[in-house]
Amino acid sequence: MAEQPEYLRNPAGYALEVSRTLGAAALKGQKAWTSAMQAMWRGPMEMPVDPRDFGKAFLEFTQAWATSPQKLLELNARWAQDYFGLWTMFFRRVAGEEVEPVATPAAGDRRFRSDSWNDRLAFDFLKQAYLVVGRQLQDLVAATPEMNPESRAKVDFFVRQYVNAVSPSNFASTNPDVIAKTLATGGLNLLTGFSNLLDDLARGDGLVKHRSPADFELGRNIAATPGAVVFQNELMQLIQYDPSTDKVAKRPILFIPPVVNKFYHFDLSPRTSFLKWLVDQGYTVFVISWVNPDARLASMGIDDYVGLGPLAAIDAIRDATGEESVNVASFCMGGTLTAATLAWLAAKGHGDRVASATMIATLLDFTAMGDFSVFVSDAHIQAMRKYLEKRGFVDANDLTRLFSVVRANDQIWSPAVSHYLMGQESAPSDLLYWFADGARIPERMLNDVNANFVHGNKLREPGAVTVGGVALDLTKVTTPVYLVSLKDDHVAEWRGTYLGTQLFGGETHFLLGGSGHNAGTLSAPSANKHGYWFNEAPTPADADAWLAGAKKYEGSWWPRWEQWLKTLSGGEVAARKVGSGKLKPIEPAPGSYVRMRS
Repeated sequence: MAEQPEYLRNPAGYALEVSRTLGAAALKGQKAWTSAMQAMWRGPMEMPVDPRDFGKAFLEFTQAWATSPQKLLELNARWAQDYFGLWTMFFRRVAGEEVEPVATPAAGDRRFRSDSWNDRLAFDFLKQAYLVVGRQLQDLVAATPEMNPESRAKVDFFVRQYVNAVSPSNFASTNPDVIAKTLATGGLNLLTGFSNLLDDLARGDGLVKHRSPADFELGRNIAATPGAVVFQNELMQLIQYDPSTDKVAKRPILFIPPVVNKFYHFDLSPRTSFLKWLVDQGYTVFVISWVNPDARLASMGIDDYVGLGPLAAIDAIRDATGEESVNVASFCMGGTLTAATLAWLAAKGHGDRVASATMIATLLDFTAMGDFSVFVSDAHIQAMRKYLEKRGFVDANDLTRLFSVVRANDQIWSPAVSHYLMGQESAPSDLLYWFADGARIPERMLNDVNANFVHGNKLREPGAVTVGGVALDLTKVTTPVYLVSLKDDHVAEWRGTYLGTQLFGGETHFLLGGSGHNAGTLSAPSANKHGYWFNEAPTPADADAWLAGAKKYEGSWWPRWEQWLKTLSGGEVAARKVGSGKLKPIEPAPGSYVRMRS
């Protein structure tokens, strides 16, 4: 057991600490009550999803099993064997035997990493019983006879959310670490946690705040790569970074982030900054920093985001450097926007304005969307349209809630246990700081994205999408393309992103990095982690066939990709000082648009 803190050995000090915590909780309780009353006064708000869509899926699920009682009996017989194995394991351990567990957490499941979940028999049994039942519930969904695949996916998603929510790690009385902390602190962790809960309720955004010391400041130790804004319009600022080498590649790099998140995911602390690393490799680097739009920009759609985004940036880079063409790198929906830009340029006969295009964790064919597919249906799209009509934009907190639900254990339950039950702060994290700094999307832009890309899945069809009156056809794009995906990506599942290799008319390369959607991109060579897979052969149509022929490499994927990029960078020139061309500095990086809070 952990050593008792000083205030527990001093009754007066303990009483003072409890009084202080209760006083803070009382003030937060008043704010939570005020927030709840304000929400009631505003009345019910439109939701960006339609919960009835999940209800229809469950109705189909129950009807399917009502007509298949024999199959349900077969499943029950199999489950009985699971329980027999579980109890046999328990009694053998009671007898002092070393026994292999009947259920173990999945790789990467951090809920049960404490030794107490394995060393103490009662908690080990509770953990394994939970894992067995959770597995059985998911098997029940998978075995449902004659069920629509879309409905099955929705039920499976809901069941997994339920299983995650009822984990014994989420409750004070069944989590050995919380019990130990409660005994060690005299229950002060629970009082502090209750105060934290009231604080979150007072904010009224429905999110578990990731509490950590306020160690980050934009422009100082995060988004701190030196440079300046050299161009701006109503949708974006264009940042050019100061060179750190005497010579730079002749062809500049333009980085295009997604519109839903702020660009500095790729410029976090200097040790993980992808953009700083590119500067240090000898490139002139530009990045788009999107505005955080409000209702005044509700009418801005895909035409505007292509025209005022990548196309405007390419022209501005020409003015800043004198170079007619750029190498483009992009991430997630920024990559989808890049593909649309490439097709637009090709249709206009200006495909040479982009010498190469790298798209990281980017879906171009939205056939396979992983867990996000359960939110793509006519009912959800109509709900989103009604929601947007009320505001003119999608709120950043609603987007954060959606992403959090998909990664509930990491984004909801783990911080809830840490902040509400353990009463403690998280270690400072530049990635969590960025994740909490969300951005809005205008009404028309999100409707365009849903109609043309996510729900409509039209980008893969030649001529099905138009931008500014120009029909887009990816098969006409001959620009060399490099697709980077992440093996454990929950947002852009890698087999889904791999489908993009079959869409372009020129050479296409594919690399599969380790880890997930956000962490996998932060693969600085100095960290020497994650690893990656690469296949020298041309990309076949089947993703698993590509992986079967790929070789696993240790370390970062950045240097291998940069070797390819260097061949398309046009040699070297003297380093370009920011402002040496036609564009003069407007304000220091990271600019003012990135500081706009939701």
